[in-house]
Amino acid sequence: MKFTMSTILLAMAVSSYANADIIQAQQASYDEFPNSTVHVEGIEELKAHHTIRSFKLVSNVVYAHKSDMDLHLTIIKPVLKESNGEESKTTRFPIVIYVQGSAWFKQNMGNEVAQLSRFAERGYIVALVEYRPSTVAPFPAQVEDAKSAIRFMIEHGEEYYGDPEKLVVWGDSSGGHTASMVGTTLDTRDFDTLEGEPIKLKAVIDYYGPTAIWKMNEEPSTYDHIQPNSPEGMLLGGKNVLDHVEAAKKTSPMTYISSSESMPPFLIVHGDKDRLVPFGQSVMLFDALKENQHDVRMIKLHGGDHGGAPYWQDDVLDIVDNFIKATL
Repeated sequence: MKFTMSTILLAMAVSSYANADIIQAQQASYDEFPNSTVHVEGIEELKAHHTIRSFKLVSNVVYAHKSDMDLHLTIIKPVLKESNGEESKTTRFPIVIYVQGSAWFKQNMGNEVAQLSRFAERGYIVALVEYRPSTVAPFPAQVEDAKSAIRFMIEHGEEYYGDPEKLVVWGDSSGGHTASMVGTTLDTRDFDTLEGEPIKLKAVIDYYGPTAIWKMNEEPSTYDHIQPNSPEGMLLGGKNVLDHVEAAKKTSPMTYISSSESMPPFLIVHGDKDRLVPFGQSVMLFDALKENQHDVRMIKLHGGDHGGAPYWQDDVLDIVDNFIKATL
């Protein structure tokens, strides 16, 4: 039985101050279901656009178990509605693997969820990666974990309406370092602990990531980057960085860059007033990629500190969005 206009009008005919006739619940499709005619003066009307994306946050998706701990993804999944109001099952979105920075310590996985939801609105799935902290497992655990997460999304991305052939890696700070390490070691298969075809990425976005940890205190910084208990020392397993320069060089994406290796395009964004990770760290990565004829673009965010609102302003997100779209 379908809803009819006469059914609705009969129910509305009774004064609002009296008991109205009861309309029994009936199954109806979106097209069959009537628009309400209930109205009082002063109500404003706006058309519902069903093609605008909404989002679902899928938390605690286990992608691996390492070092006696589950590792999780937090997935921001766009939901696209068809014109009839039903959820689209066929649309596929590019997948952004985002590595949340944390000085390689335990991450706060909620740090950038709100900002990344704004970016997802542009038409992306975003999967935030939890990696093992350096206090649990030093380098290269974080890069290994990011690659495992990428392989998980290649296998399961379609379950979240993602396109596994359109993969991008993005990270900030230590996550930017991890993203760069992933992007510079795809051909060599370094730090790739799982079987399968080589990982193919469309792009890498590095927000103010360290690139040469033994050189970080050669520029002004408010942090010590040398001692065993510093973030960089802990990345090496609790060692003085300057006493272990050869080990430190293995953590540098520049170590793996050559003109003979295939690498995805890089976008680097870094503030020239970064008090934690010196701006020159990104300059070195940019120069090495350019010197070896790789596709790279670098944006100096004038007055930008280490993270914060400037990196999420619309004109910066426009650059990131357009950069990704150009690589797809």
